[in-house]
Amino acid sequence: MAKRNIIVIGASAGGVYVLKDLVAALPADFGAAIFVVLHVSPHSPSYLPEILAHAGKLTVSHPIDGELVRPGHIYVAPPDHHMLVEYDQVVVKKGPKENRFRPSIDALFRSAAYTYGPRVIGIVLTGLLDDGTSGMWSVKRLGGLTIVQEPDEAMYSSMPDSVLNNVEVDYRVSVAQMATLLTELIQETVADKSDLLPEEQELMEAEVNIAAQDSAFEQGIIDLGELTPLTCPECSGALVSIKEGKLIRYRCHTGHAFTANTLLAETTKVVEESFWKAIRSLEETVILLEQSGKQFAEGGNMEAAEQFLSKAQETRKRAQLAHDFAFRQEQLSKESVLLPDK
Repeated sequence: MAKRNIIVIGASAGGVYVLKDLVAALPADFGAAIFVVLHVSPHSPSYLPEILAHAGKLTVSHPIDGELVRPGHIYVAPPDHHMLVEYDQVVVKKGPKENRFRPSIDALFRSAAYTYGPRVIGIVLTGLLDDGTSGMWSVKRLGGLTIVQEPDEAMYSSMPDSVLNNVEVDYRVSVAQMATLLTELIQETVADKSDLLPEEQELMEAEVNIAAQDSAFEQGIIDLGELTPLTCPECSGALVSIKEGKLIRYRCHTGHAFTANTLLAETTKVVEESFWKAIRSLEETVILLEQSGKQFAEGGNMEAAEQFLSKAQETRKRAQLAHDFAFRQEQLSKESVLLPDK
């Protein structure tokens, strides 16, 4: 029988510190492969492999596409690429963003669960919003173990809290306890992978393929969820809703994916951006009206000049109103709605 030898870890804000502490406590003969997604900027190199290698005893690297999975090795997702695991290989691709991120925690966890089932241990650490919740649901659904950092000690508790609210978590522990727990868990043998319902199998396979750069449209994603009146804030494509236990997610026909919370945050961000675009257009209108008014005045047509300059003044007032609305527009998420003073 196989052992639990595939560990997937997701972290966001504050994650470097806890990852260093966790890796430093792992023994040199640790017998599982570890895959780490940390949300990082897509525009600059990541030094996380060097940081973690210096902190602990295990080999750490950014994998290349097609690299074989090796025990005792830590694989860190490179910037602006999803990292997946399939058929004992690491897959590194630029598939559509999930929850506004590439690499995505959900994409990694989902692929590991789909490929290895009960052999997977999923860990969600500190971070904002809820990337990782859907992936942890997949890990649990296919027989893997789920672990979250104790939210009370997390620098940002949103990600572990979200998992606790939506997934039946096996362990809720401090980072100081995690290495010992993992060393014990990877010695356990596991049964075969749990069976999925045919529609679950089809959806999970499609989503793994989408993250690996296959066309979401050709994968038939539009027929694998319930069509909604909502549109994707990334590309304006139609969104379908997908239900996983208590969690509702959304995916568009081009492949972008969001939880409801992330979709709310991104949609309200787009609202503010729309205000600023409207302000720009109104101010450009003022410039054009004033220029035309001056040209008419220079040509001696004072009546036309006054009409254009009057219209410019009206437009200037509307631009100021839009400006005021833009500053009052809220960036919403579940956290800001439930805890508006924090």
